[in-house]
Amino acid sequence: MVEPSFSSFSLTPEAPLATGPSGWHYPHWDGVIYPRERPRGFHALDFLARRFDAVEIATSFENDIRPELARLWMAKVEANPQFQFTAKLHRRFTHERVLEAASVESFAAGLRELKRGKKLGALVMQFPWSFRFTRENRDYFIELRRAFHEFPMVAEMRHESWMSSEAVGTLIDYRVGFCNLDQPRHIKAMPPTAFLTSGVAYFRLHGKQRAWWWNEFEQGARPSANPLQGYTYSPAELAEWKDRVEQVRGLAERTFCVFTNDGGGQAVVNALQFGGLFAPARKGANQDRDEREFRLAVA
Repeated sequence: MVEPSFSSFSLTPEAPLATGPSGWHYPHWDGVIYPRERPRGFHALDFLARRFDAVEIATSFENDIRPELARLWMAKVEANPQFQFTAKLHRRFTHERVLEAASVESFAAGLRELKRGKKLGALVMQFPWSFRFTRENRDYFIELRRAFHEFPMVAEMRHESWMSSEAVGTLIDYRVGFCNLDQPRHIKAMPPTAFLTSGVAYFRLHGKQRAWWWNEFEQGARPSANPLQGYTYSPAELAEWKDRVEQVRGLAERTFCVFTNDGGGQAVVNALQFGGLFAPARKGANQDRDEREFRLAVA
């Protein structure tokens, strides 16, 4: 396998790096991440934007982003001028493969508000493990990229066939970022990587609880364990991912590290810990306090 060439990227050692969770509207975070008794005017986005520089919009996988809602969200993160949203592309495009002009326009409307407000960092195409690198799938990927050509895009490919030189070259040719992900082990599942195929470096850490991926890997039996238990990354695991991020960070225009292990609120704790690994000297008292309190809450 030939790894992607970085010859077209300039070295930018101080390129922005943003960590954060995927999503923010989780009822099981009440009393764990968010205060159970919420003060007047409390909003989850304002709460998170004071602690992180990015949050991935998870609800866009199932619903279009209404323009008025996008404007509200931007207003809630004004306290952090560095803050950027990333958004998951709707499943109708990645899983159902329905690519109609009206659907594209409906979904793009809210994204344009975020882009206009300079708050859209990336649009994430999360493809299922079954989306292997074939000529047919490559053609659809290109068609999908062209449909959303106005936005910076990242592709999460969960099947290892997308590591081939031809597949990686396709992402480079169409300026789509390669999403480096951590997922449970499975036959031909994408392993941990540190690839950069556009100006946006993207990392998504899902955790390693294979039970919750029963449907993703086409397994038969639904797990019986509590899905809200979640997965917590150890300091050693976070250090391994820090090394991968450092391999590409200096070549990217911007780097995003998103945690999707929302089960018990671990996404927030791990995102705080991970961000602290890159700037421990600048780690403030508030972040230390938050990390300590959140860690106790999800224990």
